[in-house]
Parts: sequence; C-alpha cells; structure tokens
Amino acid sequence: MSTIAALFVATNGCYKGLHGVDPWDEERDARRYPGPYPVVAHPPCSRWCRLAGLVEARWGHKRGEDGGCFESALASVRKYGGVLEHPAYSDAWAAFGLPRPLRHGGWQHDIFGGAACHVEQGRYGHPAKKATWLYAVGTNLPELRWGSTLDQESAALVSWCGNHTKTDESRPRVGKAAAAATPPEFRDQLLEMARSVLTS
Repeated sequence: MSTIAALFVATNGCYKGLHGVDPWDEERDARRYPGPYPVVAHPPCSRWCRLAGLVEARWGHKRGEDGGCFESALASVRKYGGVLEHPAYSDAWAAFGLPRPLRHGGWQHDIFGGAACHVEQGRYGHPAKKATWLYAVGTNLPELRWGSTLDQESAALVSWCGNHTKTDESRPRVGKAAAAATPPEFRDQLLEMARSVLTS
C-alpha cells in the first residue's frame, strides 16, 4: 500500500494507527513536512472560516494569521500531489487565488493543475452537514456525493460553529471536537484520492 502523509491532523484523530498513513500532528509541525509522499492536508481553519471576524473582534486574532499553515499545506499539495480540506466559504480560497467551487457539485480547475469542489461531510457520516471545500492536485477527481439537500431535508445535527438555520431550528448542536472530526468514510475517500497520485 502506498504511503500517504496526513498533515495538520489531530494527535489521536482518525488517521492515527492507519497502515500506510504517516500522520503529522501539531507536535510534529506539518509546516516542516519534507515529502516525498502525496498528502491529505487539514490545515487549521479558525483564522479563515466564517467566524474569523468574530474571533478577531473578541480575541484579537487577525483573520488569515495562521502561522503559515494553509500556505504550507497548499505548497505540499502542489509539490507532492494530494488533497487539501477546509470549511466551505473559507477566506483562504480568495487569499490564495483558488477556484471557487460550485455548491451543486463538480470540479472547478485552475491554471496550476489543481481543482476544487464543494461537498458535505454529512453525506459521509458526519452528524452535521459540515459543508467542505476540497482542493486537489495530481489526483483522480472522483464523482463525490454532490448536492445540498441536507439544508432542508436532513435530521443531521447542526455544528457548533453555526450553519445557516431557521429561527425555529430545534436540532441540537454537536460539540467542537465532534464538529471538527472527519468521518472515517470521508477520510478514506481523501486517502483514496491521494493514493491515486502514484497511479494516475
């Protein structure tokens, strides 16, 4: 089985102990990843997500100031191939000139050989909708479970960071750790994409 580097992942998260996966948690500091394996990258999102303005206003953490984590993850994906995952509508997309995904699905290409898409992790077992943007380079581009019907039709929980909801929303919110977790089925999809770098 081909080795994949999982960058910016939780120390005891879903990538730990997997055969053929080299996990880089906060202690290892994925910004120092030297290659050569393709990557699945989950750079931290709190400085880029929809709540970044609130975080800045309350605690002074500047929008986009993530210590170079997103920039490093993007560089690794472009150099070694693989896929980067971030919350949908991440400000990092505009900051780094990545192609804006279409909400209804499909891959949008850029001049660097990369492609981006919008997918909801709720379709892969996450308790919340968890709308997500992916950016892939050098991988097969699979048909994912496109669409946004979870907005109205799903009984999925609403994540702690506040999806768009109606005023009479009664679904409970999952906690921060559960919201941040990657469902095993979605993780496996990302790993499969990264492994296709070696065979495509």
